[in-house]
Amino acid sequence: MDYYSQIKQEFIENEITKKIKDYSKNRSDLETYYKVGKLLSEAGKHYGDSVIKEYSKKLVIDLNKSYGVRNLYNMRLFYVKFSNNEILHTMCAKCTWSHIKILLSFDDDKIIYYLRMVDIYHLSVRELITKIKSNEYERLDDVTKNKLSNQVEVGIFDFIKNPILIRNSSDYHIISEKLLKQLILEDIDHFLTELGDGFSYIKNEYKIKIGDYYHYIDLLLFNYIYNCFVVVELKVTGLKAEYIGQIKKYMNYVDKNIRNFNQEKTIGIIITKKDNQFIMEYCSDERVFRTTYVLN
Repeated sequence: MDYYSQIKQEFIENEITKKIKDYSKNRSDLETYYKVGKLLSEAGKHYGDSVIKEYSKKLVIDLNKSYGVRNLYNMRLFYVKFSNNEILHTMCAKCTWSHIKILLSFDDDKIIYYLRMVDIYHLSVRELITKIKSNEYERLDDVTKNKLSNQVEVGIFDFIKNPILIRNSSDYHIISEKLLKQLILEDIDHFLTELGDGFSYIKNEYKIKIGDYYHYIDLLLFNYIYNCFVVVELKVTGLKAEYIGQIKKYMNYVDKNIRNFNQEKTIGIIITKKDNQFIMEYCSDERVFRTTYVLN
């Protein structure tokens, strides 16, 4: 079988398609590189890995365009990895080849996560690289990773990172709760992304009255995917039992006085400097979630 001629023809047809149908450039690239990857994989079984270097040199001469050895290796890996996972194959259509190349060295679950992020947030290549460098996937808990692996439906808490990275442009080392809130508000979009999908900002220091006393919710958010209010409390210490009682009081207030009948019950997120898993073992309310923060 003449694998080289087929590979060359795939590249030629791809260039023609991109010139005629400009809107389908990305789709054509991915389809072509997948087909080429399949041919390279089959050719390698017959002629060994050296065939990629040989084909790369010939393509420069025949097409007057460089298809480097590394790029051809990536195309083969693209086929091998994505042909064995239907979810990967389906999701990759919403990415560019530049996105795909960055993800090829990761395991399938990690690729699925970042493909999801590219789709939801329309990430550029640079934005994707930033997320990867921040170890965003590694900061998910094991339960979420298992859900991704087993294709189980995820919930509102699943994509909250631990720790959450809070940008610290002024390089503070010791901060108060007020200063922590200020840093969050300076880059609220980044903070909401760290929490996960669907979070939107309503107000900080949200004033409520319980009995004869006024209280202030650190951050009041709303999640439009799960149709519920979100109470966020910020603490610069370790997690304490009284923090759970405090946030549940605020959640109950929001449910009674703010929530509409067609909205889900309010959830609460406690963000602390240090975790204390033993405290959470005695919290039976699944609507309360805790995580930690790191100044970045």
